[in-house]
Amino acid sequence: MSQFERLTIDDIARLAEVSRTTASMVLNGNAERYRISAATVERVLKVAKEHHFTPSQSARALRSRRSNTIGLVIPDLTNSAHAALAQAMEWQCREQYRYQLMIVTSDEDPVRETEGIARLVAQQVDGVVVVPCTAEASRYEKWVKRLPLVFADRRVEESTIPFVVTDAAGMVERLVSESLSQGAREVVYFGGQPDLSVSRDRLAGYRQALDKNGVTEHADWIFQRDYQRESGYALMKAWFEAHGRYPESLFAGSITLLEGVLQFINEAHQLGQAPGRLMTFDDHRLLDCLPLRIDAVVQDSRELAAHSLRCVFSLLDGEAPPESREVPAHIHYRQRGEVRS
Repeated sequence: MSQFERLTIDDIARLAEVSRTTASMVLNGNAERYRISAATVERVLKVAKEHHFTPSQSARALRSRRSNTIGLVIPDLTNSAHAALAQAMEWQCREQYRYQLMIVTSDEDPVRETEGIARLVAQQVDGVVVVPCTAEASRYEKWVKRLPLVFADRRVEESTIPFVVTDAAGMVERLVSESLSQGAREVVYFGGQPDLSVSRDRLAGYRQALDKNGVTEHADWIFQRDYQRESGYALMKAWFEAHGRYPESLFAGSITLLEGVLQFINEAHQLGQAPGRLMTFDDHRLLDCLPLRIDAVVQDSRELAAHSLRCVFSLLDGEAPPESREVPAHIHYRQRGEVRS
């Protein structure tokens, strides 16, 4: 037997010496509508407060067909970009919609992602926002008849599911172009899974920068694995061992890849040697504390969250969802100590 006491509304009614119906009306905010006396309301609320009781959310969901919860599926909470998105979405759910956010992680595993969505659906969430970890549209289409589903941060090319993503190509092109225009003859690119939209967008921006500056892409400039820290470490280690030096410029396709790059540089040279210029997609305040000046593309997590939720609630209310969109980003220039949109 469990050591924990689970009270029901029947227990509150018994302790307050009222009927179950009366206790339910009071606790669900319908006392005035049914003309329940102030003394009875006070007694029921006093008992509920003393026993830290709130009405069952599941029971409310059955009556209203709304659970007042939204689900979020993200690859990794240790990724600061995904954590920032989750933080922004939790705040907006709570403060703007009076909703609760439920979060599950996929670990960039399509099977775990599907299981996570299934768990959220089983919990009767009213809608789901997903940062997809696969380009397989069929994995997501089956859920759209069950509840509103929206993609955030990444999109799936073959899917009609609405999405909100960052204008990655434009920002990466600008940052890499500036490095080339300032004299860099070599810009190495470390990226994630090639089939993901974010990987294609960031790589497209990199290649646009090369074309814009009349630079020919070299065979040992572009490497893609996944967005794990371990991959950043392995890619940096392999490149250094193959060339006996660091590249003139290096662009890391995510903050997690950059973490791995920095781990190798620190272990090998205590940050005393490094690429001539380091650039990354996504930012973190700890980069301000490093002796290396790292320029970063900064995503607008609040707007990503806001538009994702607008899409969810539009679908939930039976309206046409807002159009999918790209959200502008900005660049944090640490080499020059400035931030520009």
